[in-house]
Amino acid sequence: MYFRTYDNTINFEIMVRIAKAFHGDSFEEQVARIPLEMRPRKAHSSRCCIYRDRAIIRYRCMAMLGYAIEDETDELTSLSQYAKGALERDSIQGSMLTFIDEACNGCVRTHYEATSACRGCLAEACVQHCPKDAVRIVDGKSRIDPDKCVQCGKCMNVCPYHAIVQIPIPCEESCPTGAISKDECGKQVIDYDRCIFCGKCMAACPFAAVLEKSQMIDVLRRIREGRKVVAIVAPAIAGQVQAPMSRLATALRQLGFADVAEVASGADTTARLEADEFVERMEHGAAFMTSSCCPAYTQLVDKHLPELAPFVSDTRTPMHYTAAMVKDHDPDMVTVFIGPCVAKRNEGKHDELVDHVLTFQEMVAMLTAAGISVDACEDGRFMFPAMREGRSFPVSGGVTAGVQAHIGTRAEVRPLSVDGLNKKTFRQLKTWAKKGCEGNFVEVMGCQGGCVAGPAIVMQPQKAARRCNEFAANSPGFADDAS
Repeated sequence: MYFRTYDNTINFEIMVRIAKAFHGDSFEEQVARIPLEMRPRKAHSSRCCIYRDRAIIRYRCMAMLGYAIEDETDELTSLSQYAKGALERDSIQGSMLTFIDEACNGCVRTHYEATSACRGCLAEACVQHCPKDAVRIVDGKSRIDPDKCVQCGKCMNVCPYHAIVQIPIPCEESCPTGAISKDECGKQVIDYDRCIFCGKCMAACPFAAVLEKSQMIDVLRRIREGRKVVAIVAPAIAGQVQAPMSRLATALRQLGFADVAEVASGADTTARLEADEFVERMEHGAAFMTSSCCPAYTQLVDKHLPELAPFVSDTRTPMHYTAAMVKDHDPDMVTVFIGPCVAKRNEGKHDELVDHVLTFQEMVAMLTAAGISVDACEDGRFMFPAMREGRSFPVSGGVTAGVQAHIGTRAEVRPLSVDGLNKKTFRQLKTWAKKGCEGNFVEVMGCQGGCVAGPAIVMQPQKAARRCNEFAANSPGFADDAS
């Protein structure tokens, strides 16, 4: 993700303003004024003019209120009307992602281009190696005909001066499944039949033109209504706050949550059940088994790699098991998963035990708007105990370690890791499905480095990984009890 710190971004400022407006005297009116307040008449504009800035901020507000920008049928609909609708709706419909065309920098399609570093050399290697005669020399410089170019990259590879470069579209380049492309009008569109909701397009876009439809207002409404709303926080949360986790539990209760549970407790259940499943599969002669914790990965299998489905663990995700524990404790409780990714937003939409999903970014914005400092809070507690194995899940290698701890000596584990889904690992998984692989337990992480690098994080991934590892290392473990 392109951010200095997330709390310096425009999206974070809008989230905070909307959350503050919710707690104010006139939610609809205050939301309607956000574009004007953020870009007053004589303010500096980041675009061609403040009016385009305001239009883009308006669209960002729509996404933060839970609306898809591309579904807008009447541009005269005011933000106050959208705010009013957010207070009255029962649920958010449709896909979790939305595009702001006006925020997009109008990227041209991916292509190769000869730069000013071209020396017009006599070898003309770029011309000689082009299989489609797309390269020619004009006025002593290489020129590439985009209508003939087939994007093979041979001209770039053979240029002795490295004068030919590929000009990518970041969102398209980052998408592992080719789900993003331009339509006949030149606008970016997402093919949801191909999309696995990994969020890589959202993280890669340098103009923040790809957004999630927020459920922040829906959660705040449930709290205001007096419902018993429970925050179930993903294990990666340990890397997102500077204060001890026990203080975060208190901060979330101050925000209005009736209780707080670590999804790491559900991860402990996942580790135990995946271990039992692995042992059983190996006893029945299975070639290998892959983990199933990342919903972006399971979406990849469902939509693009059905031949890999027999090798995917049937065990449910930590989010599901934690929500089940909350509902078993009290069926009237409203479960709100708080995590780092778009994929969980999509998973929660289809899990009957998960009522709402928030991102870490939304959580921090809500705390900021309420004036709650996590570091200043007293130590609190979580609903269910969690162990080292579950708390290790958000960092690459953590799922494998957790499952291995529960397998013990019951079966030999030959672990492999897919550290992030991209075009290369997509092909690798496809090959393994057909020909098998050297290992017998494959941990698949949608994001490189693990959930600590999800598209909705607020801390740098490396720093977050260190904090998560420290938190897990200082926690009691199943392996300790087993020994």
